[in-house]
Parts: sequence; C-alpha cells; structure tokens
Amino acid sequence: MTLITNLNKAFDHRIRLGIMSILMVNEYAEFNMLKEQLGATDGNLASHVKALEKAEYISVEKQFIGRKPNTRYSVTKLGKEAFKKHIDALEKLIKKP
Repeated sequence: MTLITNLNKAFDHRIRLGIMSILMVNEYAEFNMLKEQLGATDGNLASHVKALEKAEYISVEKQFIGRKPNTRYSVTKLGKEAFKKHIDALEKLIKKP
C-alpha cells in the first residue's frame, strides 16, 4: 500500500477542499457564503459543489427566502467519512520521514 492510497481524488481541487473544510465545522453553508469565503466565481463554485453532490459527499437544500432563491449545503455521513480519511492520509504523508 502506497502513502497516497487513501487520498481522495474528489478533494484534489482547492475549492472542493475548502467547501468540505467549511462544511465539516459548520452545520451548513449557503452558496454566497462559500463563494465569498473561497473567492470563487458562481460558475466555478457551482461545478465543484455539483461534483461533491454527485459523489454524495454533500447534500443540497434549495428554498426561497421571500422572493430570493437560497441554496445551502451540508456534509453527508459519507462525505464526513471520506474527508476524514483524506485528511488522515495527508497527515501521514506529511509526517512520513
């Protein structure tokens, strides 16, 4: 088994890593908050959340607040487990003599 076996390709991009990091410490995050925190464009962020949603690592909740659409995301149980494995693998890689 190599050192990078448990690294997850879904978290390779810094935006996806950022999305997951934010969602691991917050119950949920709204689209605009993620966009602002990560310095991403609408299209860029949308493609990354779509990839994480497709992998079933995050769930999406769409609603209207007044007349404005509101989209918020939360991490799934599967997403938590996958992200923890990924972070553990990164830590092992960093600590390897």
